[in-house]
Formats: sequence, C-alpha cells, structure tokens
Amino acid sequence: MFDLLIKNGTVIDGSGQEGFKANIGVKQGKITICYKDAEAKEVIDAEGMIVCPGFIDAHSHGDQVLGQYPGMLSKINQGITTEIAGQCGGSMFPVTKENLDLAKGLLAIGTLTFPDDMENWTNAENYFAYAKSIPTIGNMRILIGHSTLRAAVMGYDARKPTDEELEIMKKHVREAMEAGAVGLSSGLIYSPGCYGDIEELAALAAEIKPYGGYYASHIRSESSGLIEAVKEAIEIGRRADVPVWLSHHKAAGRQYWGDVEETLRLVDEANASGMTVTLDQYPYEANMTNLNICIPPKYFHNGGVDAMVAALKDPEMRKQVKEDMIRKDCGYDNFYQNAGGFDGIFITGCPMVPEADGMYVSEYAKKVGKDPFDAYFDLLIANGGYANATYFTISEEDMKKIITNPNACVGTDGCCRSLEEKTHPRTFASFPKAIRYYHKECGVLTLPEMIRKMTGFTAERAGIAGKGFIRDGYDADIVIFDYERINDTPSYAKPVQMCDGIEYVIVDGQIVYHDKKTTGVYPGKVF
Repeated sequence: MFDLLIKNGTVIDGSGQEGFKANIGVKQGKITICYKDAEAKEVIDAEGMIVCPGFIDAHSHGDQVLGQYPGMLSKINQGITTEIAGQCGGSMFPVTKENLDLAKGLLAIGTLTFPDDMENWTNAENYFAYAKSIPTIGNMRILIGHSTLRAAVMGYDARKPTDEELEIMKKHVREAMEAGAVGLSSGLIYSPGCYGDIEELAALAAEIKPYGGYYASHIRSESSGLIEAVKEAIEIGRRADVPVWLSHHKAAGRQYWGDVEETLRLVDEANASGMTVTLDQYPYEANMTNLNICIPPKYFHNGGVDAMVAALKDPEMRKQVKEDMIRKDCGYDNFYQNAGGFDGIFITGCPMVPEADGMYVSEYAKKVGKDPFDAYFDLLIANGGYANATYFTISEEDMKKIITNPNACVGTDGCCRSLEEKTHPRTFASFPKAIRYYHKECGVLTLPEMIRKMTGFTAERAGIAGKGFIRDGYDADIVIFDYERINDTPSYAKPVQMCDGIEYVIVDGQIVYHDKKTTGVYPGKVF
C-alpha cells in the first residue's frame, strides 16, 4: 500500500519530453510510476492537472532566513521544493567574533534578525549542525560565500590577501565542502568581495574541485563591464577546472541591452570547449538588491556599511558621493545610472522609514520636499545603510534570449524577510511567471521544455541526485498545478500574494501546501 497516490494527472517528468497519463505512488518518500489504480492511505485526484517534479530554485538567499516562515512561504507557494542558497558571496558562515558585525552588515539585505548561535559559526561544521537542526518546509543546498569568507578573515580591507590569509580561506572552503556545501559563490559588485582578484578567486575555486562543487558568481559587472566580467568568471572556472554558474544573468541598463548576445556566445563557446557553464535567470525586467548599491565601493573601506553611512553624514563627503554617482566614468557597476536615475529605483524594504516603501526614490523625494539625492542619502542614514530597492534595468528581449539558451534555468534571487514589507515579486512568483510568460504568452518554450529548466536540468547541473525528475525511486518532491489557472499573482505594487493554480506541493512524500496554505508539516532537509 502506498502512503499517497496521485491519480489521473498528466505527468511532465522534468526531462523535457512530452507529458503522459500515469498515476504516481509514493511510499516512504520515494516515487513509483504506475499505470493503474493502487491502494493508498491518501489519494489525490489530479484529473485535468499537471503533475511534475518540485521546482528547484537555482539561485536563492533562503539561508539568510532559514526556518523563518515568510521566507519558506514565499518559495513553497510557487512550487519550489529545493533551494540552492548562499549565493552572491553572502553565506551565513564562516564568521569571526571580531568581525561578526561586518558579516551581519553584509547579510542584512536578506534578514531582519540573526540567531544568537551565529557567533559560533566560525567553521562550516558548526553552521551545518545548526542548519540541519532547524525545521524547514522545503529542502536546501548551500554554497560558501566569498564575501563572508573575506569579511571573516580580512574584514573589508581593499587589498590582496597575504599568503597566510589565503591559506586560511582555502581551509574554510575545504571544510565547507566536507560539511556539505555545494560549491563557492562570489558577489563581485559588493564589498568586500569586489576586492578579490582573479588569482584569489581561482585559488579558492580550485579547492572545491575534489568535491565536485561549482563556482557561482554574481559577476563583477552586469552593465558596462558585462562582457569582460563573463570572461573573467569563465576564466576562473577554467583555471580551477570547475563548473561555472553565472548568477541572475542580464544586461542591466538600456545602453547595454543586446550585449547578452555576446555573453551567450561566450557561454556556448566555453561549453563547446568541454567546460560546463550554466546561467540562471528570474523572469522580470527589474532586479532587486541593497538600496546602498548605488554608492561607490570605496566608501565601504575600513568599516563596511557603517563607514558608508558615516560618509553620508559628512556634508563634504556627501557632495563627493553625489559627484561619483553621476560621473560617466564612475568606475563601478552603477545602479543609479543603470536604472536611469531615481525614477527607476523603487523602494522595497525600508524598515525605519516604512512610509517610503512602495515608492520610487524620486516620488518619495517629492513627497518630503527634498532633493532626490538628499532624500536617498537620508533614507540610507535612517536605516543604518540597510534597506532594499528594485531597479528597472532589464530588456524583455534579452530575457527571452537568455531563457531559450540551452544552458539557462530559473532562479528567484528572492528572499522574504517579512510578510509586511515590500519585496520583489520574483520572491513569490518567479516559477509560475516563467510558465505564464515564456510558455503561455510568448510561446518561446513548450511546457515540457519550461518545466525541464525549472527541475531536471537544474538538478543535473547542480549535481542534486534523486531530485528534479518524476522517476521510479526518485524523491517524492512534487508539484500539482492547474495549467489553465496558474498565474503569477504577485506584482511590484503587491508582491506578497500567493500564486494562483498551485494546487498541491509535496516534499518527501508529504503534502506541505494546499488551498494556498501550508499544512504545518516540516519535512525539508538541509543536505
């Protein structure tokens, strides 16, 4: 007798092949495909619905809110059963007690609180012991982050590591892989990760090779330096002899639209040479990150976010920051310019000035009667430098070119800190939107092709065994959705909403989501 039987549905198995009618039996968390009725303790009639593998979020920051209900709900409501977290160089470990506040400043984009136990995450073993003890609805794999690593060993120093410091970082990477990390991530537009050079990154990435890990990078530029940044990421993978994963791939800024044709050529060329280079993408024309990302990295030297805030409080330094932001040859990945100015920057997480949430910076400045730069700087000061924003920078034509590349898959790049604050709709809806937009509206991918980019392909590229497919003996992580009703209900104005059409989400054979509600079971694993 099965624990659960899903009958009468159309199975799309994650391989890219056409769907077929079958029943899915589940016993002790594993799948059996059967073509006739069978006895089961619980039966779901999926007549008229699609049954497919649980979606895999290729790019998540869910480790920053591990065990927090808003973060789990944001993913499970859209059918995500496994997340790959620790992205963009920002893992929750390792830390040192003397630099703990610097690590928290780096990670505050993703969480409003930090566990008391964090001071003990001085090594991967301690962190993973904690992570595996936390009840979760879905599953998670975690990368070790280069920025967190650098902050622990070097603070925010803008220099090369000494030989001793590099050896300490390499040791942390090895320990992380032995404890269960899936690879190394970098965030090369953020301080302190941006201070690392290609030699440092290749040396650290080489440490993951014996463990079968991959190097995932928020590359050094997604705008003026996009093409060179992609070349750098590929070269790091080539030197270290490891797979490369380009995070949330895009050309940010109207003046750079179309550059993805060259970056995709570079990716295809690298794969043809024998490398493995993968892209993930969220299906939105706006990105989201720190509100402070518009500030040049040099203002984060010697003190991180606190140093940046101190600079904004100094009238003369404030003038210099403005001049640096508006200069054409600014020398950094300038999100103020990429978004076309403050008219393209939408405030999405401003805890100390909540009345600014849901407004463009220019709109808020007008409301409070300030110059837009002063309004922006004052928001950063009021929030201690820790606020979030959405930046409208991306071309829909580029988006379609990227998702149809054979090396591309879907990720949210999303994290929900609170059900009360604004966030990016990608956090709650990237996967239903990918189906609705790319398949149903644009027709650039068939439904089996789209689902493959959300399940089996991601599992294969990330080395996640037993997940991503509806196959005998595979883990029973399953989504059942209504094809006619599936819809990305969340919007930029109202991002915290449940998606339509996701009828059941099953993790390890247990129903965790139904009728737009979680069921109160926590079968997820950090593995």
